[in-house]
Amino acid sequence: MSSDPPKHPGSVLVVDDDPAVGKVLGALLAQAGLESQHVADGEQALATLAARPFEAVISDLRMPGMDGMQLLGRITSGWPDIPVIMITAHGTIPLAVEAMRAGAADFVLKPFDREEILFTVRKALAGAHSSEAADPKSAAQTRFVGGSEPMRQVQEMIRRAASGTATVLIRGETGTGKELAARAIHELGPRRQGPFIKFQCVALPEGLLESELFGYEKGAFTGAASRKPGRVELAQGGTLFLDEIGDLTPMMQVKLLRLLQDREFERLGGTATQKADVRFITATHRDLEALVQKGEFREDLFYRMNVVPIWIPALRDRQEDVEPLAHHFCSVFGAANGKPGASLDASAVQALRAQPWPGNVRQLQNFIERLVVLSDRETISAADVETELRRGAIGAGAVSSSAPGSQSGSEGLELDRQRREAEKKALALALQRAGDNRTQAARLLGVSRRTLYNKLQEHGLL
Repeated sequence: MSSDPPKHPGSVLVVDDDPAVGKVLGALLAQAGLESQHVADGEQALATLAARPFEAVISDLRMPGMDGMQLLGRITSGWPDIPVIMITAHGTIPLAVEAMRAGAADFVLKPFDREEILFTVRKALAGAHSSEAADPKSAAQTRFVGGSEPMRQVQEMIRRAASGTATVLIRGETGTGKELAARAIHELGPRRQGPFIKFQCVALPEGLLESELFGYEKGAFTGAASRKPGRVELAQGGTLFLDEIGDLTPMMQVKLLRLLQDREFERLGGTATQKADVRFITATHRDLEALVQKGEFREDLFYRMNVVPIWIPALRDRQEDVEPLAHHFCSVFGAANGKPGASLDASAVQALRAQPWPGNVRQLQNFIERLVVLSDRETISAADVETELRRGAIGAGAVSSSAPGSQSGSEGLELDRQRREAEKKALALALQRAGDNRTQAARLLGVSRRTLYNKLQEHGLL
């Protein structure tokens, strides 16, 4: 296995009450070509995250005031797409494992090795760049909302699947709620007291996928300064959710097949066989049957996973659920943004139902949040919906005057100027409505924090 994960430029927030640790980590990250900023406690960390985008956080577990576990909870709630790496002394390894189960991306032991910390940071950044992060609030906000016949069938399948221990394969388009269904199966089942561990199968290269899934022994590769448990070990007694299973490489398919068949695995660099007391739930948006026909996915693995299949329908196939979902999101985001009386009138609901929602429930959720925050009135109308639909996402770029079918000469330049002005106005309005909280502003505009930051720089709004 290669010891060097893919290198991505990134910014890292270091949280540690020891200034020496902050200085050392800052120097190591700078040598690796990564930008970093050090703060001394959790409150400063939250304020800094609200002010500018970061792609990863390194936090100590033991800190005065807000400790690392409390900070982890706040970050995973407010910035769910930022990986958090915990650093800890040898005596708190069980707490570090608990942090992993609570959502931390990884942990590193003190005193840390240079190669190990850089390996871990790059690994976290690789996952953050390639995974499609899902807001953990979505589970609470969308569970069992909607009474369409397709969703009643899904809920019944979830209820039946939850009572057993068979492997479940959840399928559906992006944004339909596959992770939500997986969590529901776990929480309704006999393993609800155990951990629910999610593993994104597309986030890392093959070697890193193997070490993350199965763990590794000390010395297994450069940077492996101590033994680390993998996701299978962390999920012992609970559920392991393997998302985007259709993107596994052929070699990882072989290793996963053995895990599912024999409930056994070895840590990378180890020889002892470990038992896996885990329930497996897998998910994909890809056409596995077509991949099997093309020889890109093992047929035996497909049948091993497809013991209990559950299909999550696209939102366009259950349009009657748009109304209850929209009202639900409006209520939730109204309360969260100081507008408890926020509501949708009949014309707004009709306009929402007329949309195809290719991004499914997740797209509808983000759109309703934007409506609630940007609207000047408690009651949202069809006019408000149409305004936001026309506004669209920023950052698409202006039409080139030389492109086929585009305006030419002064007409093209005028269009470019108007688009830039509209974009700047949208940025300023989002910042105003979000109280200058850039993370919230990015969510309102439907863009990443990095895109927002770049646009603010481009328009001189920093």
